[in-house]
Amino acid sequence: MADAILTLNAGSSSLKFSLFEIAQDRQLRLASEGQVEGIGIAPHFVAKSPNGATLAERRWPEINPDYDALIEQVMSFAESHLGDDKLIAVGHRVVHGGPDHDRPQRVTTDLLTALDNLTPLAPLHEPHNIAPMRAIAKARPNLPQVACFDTAFHHGMPIVATRFALPREYEAEGVRRYGFHGLSYEYIAGRLREMAPDLARGRVIAAHLGNGASLCAMQGGRSVDTTMGFTALDGLVMGTRSGSLDPGVILYLEQQHGMDAEAVEKLLYNQSGLLGVSGISSDMRTLLASTESRARDAIELFVFRIAREIGALTASLNGVDGLVFTAGIGEHAPEIRAAVVSRLGWLGAVLDEAANTRGDLLISRPESQIALYALPTNEEAMITRHTLDTIRPG
Repeated sequence: MADAILTLNAGSSSLKFSLFEIAQDRQLRLASEGQVEGIGIAPHFVAKSPNGATLAERRWPEINPDYDALIEQVMSFAESHLGDDKLIAVGHRVVHGGPDHDRPQRVTTDLLTALDNLTPLAPLHEPHNIAPMRAIAKARPNLPQVACFDTAFHHGMPIVATRFALPREYEAEGVRRYGFHGLSYEYIAGRLREMAPDLARGRVIAAHLGNGASLCAMQGGRSVDTTMGFTALDGLVMGTRSGSLDPGVILYLEQQHGMDAEAVEKLLYNQSGLLGVSGISSDMRTLLASTESRARDAIELFVFRIAREIGALTASLNGVDGLVFTAGIGEHAPEIRAAVVSRLGWLGAVLDEAANTRGDLLISRPESQIALYALPTNEEAMITRHTLDTIRPG
């Protein structure tokens, strides 16, 4: 009989989950994973084994169940799939921890109130992260829950890397640079300690490239700078998000096009990025397969901004010893990795083209002055580890 932990990553229209069994030596084994997609439209639940076989599936084509019912579907599957094993906790990804939450925390009534108060900092993410916590607390009040914050990894950044050039009263309200994708970067830092300990002790830039994208500058495995700031809208070009933008553009849209805050928010979060530039798709796979010039324009801008921000983070680190690509695009798009590295010759980066095409972990040639890696990330494993360490230290 083994213990198990369920991880939840809740978004506006989907709920991803993973179920990990905990061995006696505290090692993790993935038992199943899946998602509920189409929430609010036509929900579809599917759970799969680690080898991809479908374990359970359900659709609600004609009715739209309330959120608590969808959470119950996930919880019931997890408990039945475990059989004689015991579900001991649920770990949640929380996008924004604000200025005070620098480590995982047990979910309590006070914490939920504090997270509610952070909603203005992440209005598109925070409410969806909180909702499953309340549903589970109501249905299973004795089951421990742990909140794991995507901002926590960046809490040690120097103040100069967190500050905006705004009047101090706004900083006192929490208007500062936080950084995101911290669970992914923390996992990558741990993998480097296992694979390349000398590099892990040095200066590394990690590139989390997916539908959401950012870079993180790490010194000795700790974040010292990152491209995302106050929100997950800042920094690199993303699937549907604009990334960094001259604030004057917002004023122009408001003054010349009569756009209100809601319209601007929709434009910058949902209609920009790769989708906006290409007019074709937010999916890098679609753009790479396209012969349209607008697709090439979007890809070129995506790569250009990554390379430019790598230059900026190299200055923050006073040099760089390694570059790690991760997340969906970073792991699975060798064309993008090659295009980025081709702009980094000034750093002495030399790509091993064969290794890059094969999808090897180490993709730099021996003569490269910086090590180049393509490493899978695993935010779910990181959440599980934090959850276990929180409820059972040691």
